[in-house]
Amino acid sequence: MSSPSISTAQNVRVLVVGLGTMGTSHARAYKSVEGFELVGLCTSRAADRDDLEAEFPALPRFESFDEALASLRPDAVAICTYTEHHAAMALQAFAADAHVFCEKPLANTLEAARRVVSAARTAGKALLIGYILRVHPAWSRFVEIGRTLGKPLVMRMNLNQQSTGSFWEVHKNLMRSTSPIVDCGVHYVDIMCQVTRARPVAVHAVGARLTSEIAPAMYNYGHLHIMFDDGSVGWYEVGWGPMMSETAHFVKDLIGPNGSVSIVAKESTDAGAHSADHDTHTRTNALRIHHAALVTEGGFAKPDELISTADEPGHQELCEREQRLFLSAIRGEIDLSEHHEDAINSLRIVFAADESVRSGEVVRL
Repeated sequence: MSSPSISTAQNVRVLVVGLGTMGTSHARAYKSVEGFELVGLCTSRAADRDDLEAEFPALPRFESFDEALASLRPDAVAICTYTEHHAAMALQAFAADAHVFCEKPLANTLEAARRVVSAARTAGKALLIGYILRVHPAWSRFVEIGRTLGKPLVMRMNLNQQSTGSFWEVHKNLMRSTSPIVDCGVHYVDIMCQVTRARPVAVHAVGARLTSEIAPAMYNYGHLHIMFDDGSVGWYEVGWGPMMSETAHFVKDLIGPNGSVSIVAKESTDAGAHSADHDTHTRTNALRIHHAALVTEGGFAKPDELISTADEPGHQELCEREQRLFLSAIRGEIDLSEHHEDAINSLRIVFAADESVRSGEVVRL
């Protein structure tokens, strides 16, 4: 457990680095969550961001992370930049005596992620990684129900995004260093690991480059398969770009000997690429529980149950929940050791999948 360096009576002064969709949402959270004080923003082309001036008036804005750290000396830094910058910035923040919230993935290599976790422990600072589904009550319930289905489990998940305009530009920027399997896959592989509580043993994946707008060595569609030592198996599919289909873009199923549970996503009838909207990525609408038990006549002993999640939190509230958890960690109220181990485990799996795409081989874990 990190040593609390800030009392509950003190506000935690936070610098946010990277002001895209997630960074802006976290900045809003720091403004609204009691116990935090948003003291600065750091982003490229900071002077041109009129939207930031409108929403965060008179707040210092920086283009240089070095300058922001030296000028503000924040208690905490929220790193919401592209993945290739995460590890270096986190290490720099720890060296500056700051706690760190880092968006997922923690780093663009497994070795770098391990260095960040080690540096947090050495510095005695909180490190929370942005696994937003872990603070979502409906997803937590999904995991709990999945654990009642028996073993082995079959886990089917995808998140395809038909992205255009600014969404597609963000995806292309992400793919300069990080494949979709790595960037999005950590969330859903983490869910699989939570449900099975088993050791992953092998990963196989395939990928396809469906556009000339990305580097020849990169792919914007991927499909991974994972096997666990309890016999459970899972697959995850992800695709980004204007060519992606909106059909079945959101599949979340857990299936075991006792039945299944599925997240029933609300299908939008609006025109446009709603699958790329961040708010749709966490919305569940309802959980459908199916019971496998049969009666003598051959029918099902119990009908399916539909649990409404209409009152679930939206994307902004989830960001606020993450930051309240971060505040608890900063104050030394929770131990993040298991959180770090799980983050490294999910990264290990998606990096193995990325290796499998490129080698065409099964990767043994």
